[in-house]
Formats: sequence, C-alpha cells, structure tokens
Amino acid sequence: MEGVAMTYRVALIVLSDRAASGERPDQCLPIIKERLGPAYEVVHETVIADEPGALQAQLIDLCDRSVASLILTSGGTGLSPRDRTPQTTAGVIDYEVPGIGEAIRSFSLNIVRSAMLSRAVAGVRHRTLIVNLPGSPKAVGESLDVILPVLPHAIELLNDRVVDG
Repeated sequence: MEGVAMTYRVALIVLSDRAASGERPDQCLPIIKERLGPAYEVVHETVIADEPGALQAQLIDLCDRSVASLILTSGGTGLSPRDRTPQTTAGVIDYEVPGIGEAIRSFSLNIVRSAMLSRAVAGVRHRTLIVNLPGSPKAVGESLDVILPVLPHAIELLNDRVVDG
C-alpha cells in the first residue's frame, strides 16, 4: 500500500518508585509521546514502581492479548538493586533483539560514558517488540532518535507485512 501511512499501536510503561508514589512527576512519557509522533497510537500508558512482578504481569498481558505491536519501557535499566527491568523483560520474551540495545549504548557512549552501564534489552514476545529505554528524560529522547527509523520495519516484519521486491 504505497503512499498509505501506517499507524502502530504502542504501550508505554515507566518504572519509577518516586513517580509512581507521587513524590515527583514523570518526565519521560511526554518526551516519548512527542518523539513517537502521529505514526504511533498510544493504547496503554502507565507509571509503576520498580517492582518486577508488576512489570512482568503487564508485559505478559499486553503481549498475550496483542494490545500493542510495540512496548516501550523507561527506567530500571541501571545497576541499582531496584533496577530489574532487563531481567524481567528477558524472562518474558521469546527471543532477544540485541542490536537495538547495542545501537542505543553505542550512540549514547559518545554523549556520556556511563551509558556503558545500561543493561537495557530488547526482544519479542509473540508478535510484540519490547524495548527497554533509560529512565532519564534526556536519554529517552536520544535513544528514541536512534531506534525510531527502524521500528516500523521491525513491526512490519513481526506481522508478516514486509514484501521483498
């Protein structure tokens, strides 16, 4: 369908103890939505505490019900004992897509050396792509700038909509 703009369904999950408790406002969701633009329809968004069980339940539910083609998480990718997003994501995916995390880390290392401490992963459960993003608003925007150009192709591949030729 050449010339027809596709819209992709996306779910957004921010992991932050302080934002979930109301101690401070979340600043990542507005940046994510702005960067995604009109090509992505946000069908689910939530801010939850850094609790692996809550994240696991949401990821499984969203993927198994095919709510979204893409799930973006923000936060919980560092070295703190409460940062459990990568392990939780790895525990629910069918397979990893390591190039996404590698691309983000590679780009981010040119900006801040601590990017090498990110443990973010990306992977697929059923036909849903899950990508862990950092918890910093600035880093979220920069990470999305890196991966946004390939996300439509990834989603199309997962849904058998790419035609060779």
